[in-house]
Amino acid sequence: MRARGRMQHAVFVLPFALETTLRFVQGAASLQGVRLSVVSQDGLEKLPESLRAQLLGHWRLDNCFDPRQLAQAVRELSARYGPVDRMIGVLEQLQVPLAQARDLLGLPGHSAAVAHNFRDKAQMKDVLRAAGVPCARHRLVERSDEALAFIAEVGFPVVVKPPAGAGGARTFRLDGMPDLQRYLAEYPPATRGVSLFEEFIRGTEHSFDSVVLDGRPVWYSISRYMPSPLEVMENPWIQWCVLLPRHVDVPEYATIREVGFRALNALGMRTGLSHMEWFRRADGSVAVSEVGARPPGAQFTTLLSYAHDLDFYRAWPRLMIFSEFDPPPRVYAAGAAYVRGQGRGHVKRIHGLDVAQRELGHLVVEAKLPRADQTPSTSYEGDGYIIVRHERTEVVEAALKRIVSLIRVELG
Repeated sequence: MRARGRMQHAVFVLPFALETTLRFVQGAASLQGVRLSVVSQDGLEKLPESLRAQLLGHWRLDNCFDPRQLAQAVRELSARYGPVDRMIGVLEQLQVPLAQARDLLGLPGHSAAVAHNFRDKAQMKDVLRAAGVPCARHRLVERSDEALAFIAEVGFPVVVKPPAGAGGARTFRLDGMPDLQRYLAEYPPATRGVSLFEEFIRGTEHSFDSVVLDGRPVWYSISRYMPSPLEVMENPWIQWCVLLPRHVDVPEYATIREVGFRALNALGMRTGLSHMEWFRRADGSVAVSEVGARPPGAQFTTLLSYAHDLDFYRAWPRLMIFSEFDPPPRVYAAGAAYVRGQGRGHVKRIHGLDVAQRELGHLVVEAKLPRADQTPSTSYEGDGYIIVRHERTEVVEAALKRIVSLIRVELG
């Protein structure tokens, strides 16, 4: 661990007081040696009282995604409370504005050029392909004839998405000409702007979460989606799972370890926690899908915390503010089952909960279940989740499969 100098004045940008983001803010506020200020679009009163008491300062903006407003907020906080040393935030959509503001202020962290490599999915794949990193063929499409030309080259199916999307929003698989025609009618390039068309890769989908410190790979984690996020988004009734196996330093993951860190180096990752999605094809080869230069969402950070007995909501701000990270051992397998409403309307009742509790309650470490009359979520994360862990991977995998077979959220 490095010897620390003076207290660090860090600014955390959270546009809105969302539950998951607040866990990272609270983690930062709890660090010794940190004087924390917050910039938000929400008023100070929206933050929990316990957190407000820990803050050095707060600045409210009309638009936290405007780099000039961010830079001015930091100048104001610096004038009132002393020089700002770091500016951080976890949202995917914030990464470019944060980097642009850092560039304006001369603060350390990813530059705007690096942030664009991670945020612009077409540019990302150009960089990866130039570095010899296996990834899907792609093309930015502005006209219908460009879409047809790309499909003539790679064939159906193809995946289409916004070049700078997040969380799977507006991502579709097109299996043939009727799908393409419907997509172009609903999202005409002339009015909706450019779309990213990608070759569809067949295989099992995983994530590669990792920490790079001063350009050095220091830690990684592997997880597996059951089934793939795209299949989940296309089928709102599917209850899905993610599994973090106990042992990841095994030969079957050797290729993605090498490819994953090579990809991060090519994109310009110097210090940070990143979330990468990747595929393993039937022949065993791997292909990188997308990479985010920020902590993972969908309860992945919580899963990492349970699998390693380490609070990653605190470890991430420590990494970003002090450039410190102690690689933790993987002491458990962990997994999350995401429950989703069946039918239409509001949440009416949950079936199978008693049986699931009786059979698997001893494995559950955290759960958030939908409430009666709750409006169903439009997110692929679903209406609730159940997290389990155990020393043995096969126990966790069997528990996840049993949970999604037992529990049914009825809407009506």
